[in-house]
Amino acid sequence: MKFAHRHLIKALILDMDGVIWRGSEPIGDLPAIFARMDQRGLKVTLATNNATRSAQQYVNKLLSFGVHIEPHQVINSADIAALYLSRQYPQGGKVFVVGEEGLLTALAVYGFSPISDSFDSKDVIAVVASMDRNLTYEKLRNAALLIRAGVPFVGTNPDHTFPTPDGLVPGAGAILAALETATSIQPVIMGKPKPEMYQAILSRFGLLPQETLVVGDRPETDIAGGQVMGCFTALVLSGVTNESEARAWHPAPDLIVPDLYSLLDLL
Repeated sequence: MKFAHRHLIKALILDMDGVIWRGSEPIGDLPAIFARMDQRGLKVTLATNNATRSAQQYVNKLLSFGVHIEPHQVINSADIAALYLSRQYPQGGKVFVVGEEGLLTALAVYGFSPISDSFDSKDVIAVVASMDRNLTYEKLRNAALLIRAGVPFVGTNPDHTFPTPDGLVPGAGAILAALETATSIQPVIMGKPKPEMYQAILSRFGLLPQETLVVGDRPETDIAGGQVMGCFTALVLSGVTNESEARAWHPAPDLIVPDLYSLLDLL
């Protein structure tokens, strides 16, 4: 059965990890999937809470799977965190980072000086924490000292886990939890389910929520964020959520499908 509101859909906002790929493995025939979206005339944006890569790195990863997209079609929680800080601190400044290249790149683009080897609160205007596969105790120590000294604490995204071919591994939320435990201070969260990412995408492409379908594999981030914005939502079972978990989520997503290819059959 076709999706009853398919005639309204002009754009897809796709999560990546668990929707388009799992680790280094594509989920399905991605060139064929993206060709179908193009034939349908759908505007496609890729939106992820994963702040470890820059937009260009995501473009390159998709190219390795045979899919061509432009950097402006990609937005991640690092971009949203940097945008948020640019509004709070238009003059720029030093930002202590617990994170990887994607976050460092985004902060630099917005005029900040990212550092990860200092805890001098006189110089640092914010601590931004994300997933960091090079995490050390020293980074946690310095970030905690800064946060305890009153430096604002920003988290790119709350995802507790990260999907890989080997299973779920600790995500950004696990690192944020360590800093929260060490400081008793909660971060300001930028990624999904907060609305800032979807707001930025709708504004960038001139879209309305009621003509946009948000597609993701996590009900607590992708689906919840899309629902807050008033977008249609589709939960795929190719990532971290199984069918029983998907059907237990309330309010229910508009669609629950095995994967992205199956979704396109309904549009």
